[in-house]
Amino acid sequence: MSKKPVRHDVNLFNRVVEILERARTNVVRSVNSQMVIAYWLVGREIVEEEQQGEKRAEYGKRLLEDLSPRLTEHYGKGFSVTSLKYFRSFYLAYSNRAPAIGRPAGDQLPLAGKGRPMGDELRDPKSYLAGDESPKGFLPDLSWSHYRALMRVENEHARSFYELEAARNSWNKRQLERQIHSFYYERLLKSKDKAGMKELANQGEAAEQPVDVIKDPYVLEFLDLPESPRLVESELESALISRLQEFLLELGAGFAFIGRQKRLTLDGDHFYPDLIFYHTRLKCYVVTDLKVAKLSHGDLGQMQMYVNYYDREVRALEDNPTVGLILCAEKNDVVVRYVLGEENEQIFASRYRLELPSEEELRRELERERRLLEEQESSFEVKEGRVVYGKRVKR
Repeated sequence: MSKKPVRHDVNLFNRVVEILERARTNVVRSVNSQMVIAYWLVGREIVEEEQQGEKRAEYGKRLLEDLSPRLTEHYGKGFSVTSLKYFRSFYLAYSNRAPAIGRPAGDQLPLAGKGRPMGDELRDPKSYLAGDESPKGFLPDLSWSHYRALMRVENEHARSFYELEAARNSWNKRQLERQIHSFYYERLLKSKDKAGMKELANQGEAAEQPVDVIKDPYVLEFLDLPESPRLVESELESALISRLQEFLLELGAGFAFIGRQKRLTLDGDHFYPDLIFYHTRLKCYVVTDLKVAKLSHGDLGQMQMYVNYYDREVRALEDNPTVGLILCAEKNDVVVRYVLGEENEQIFASRYRLELPSEEELRRELERERRLLEEQESSFEVKEGRVVYGKRVKR
């Protein structure tokens, strides 16, 4: 019969396990970080060598075909011509990540300029990309697989945004690729001006007010539901609950699930909002309703009632005003503005898509939304010392 461990032995065991697990995590992170740096340096060597050739394209092809088998013989798998092309593309995509460092290349591995270790573990990912200075190194929490996905993003601002958010939210490679393919950055960008675009790229998703976290459209392709007029709201709701992790990823950082169909009673009448969340950054409840048909003014009025109820009956003194979010199959933006008013900052209506939009579809949608935003901002008026731009108030 095995001896039962005494309490202090159990506590000691747990502390030792914690130390070892942390060490394992740090080893994996360090190895990943060093490999990313090494591939960047290899890519730089290839690019610089190619630039010495008289006929660059043909010279580069011969160079890689010669280098690949020699590296494979020396190190084994991982150095095919295709892999070497990836290293070259990686350097070209991130050529500003480190200033020129003196040779030999092997002595450069630990440094990223100004004496900073490239693998330095910084707690805030945005410190790598903040301000106008060139980034210095790579985020230690991201692997080569992450950077393989990132370097395919052509827009430099979008690439920086995805890099920050992947590290901040611990996205794995699959989650990162899903956010890229669903145009997460572009959907957040719709209500931003040029300054907002730069801020989004340098700081990631900053939740200062409700409009910062609302996207339009929301892409729910992970539900595997067909586009069908026979889709009912209960079916959509059940599908979202069954894939809650993916839905929270789509909603964005800070959303915490509270419950579904939570009853609220007004003088004997019962109402059931579909989904309730709490946003930990905005510190407010987010009441969410699902509409599989075109949004009506009655749907907006119902959401206004839900928001008022939560503001008066549920939210605590330290909570900010409740946010209402209606996910609908279709909407009329003019109706939304007339029902909610120009200064509404609490209730939002966004469409959902059950399949990934094409780049062309999203481009047309962005242009349409940008025109609407410009029209609103061009017709401003001064009221009581405030300049009112459409839905936004600037003091």
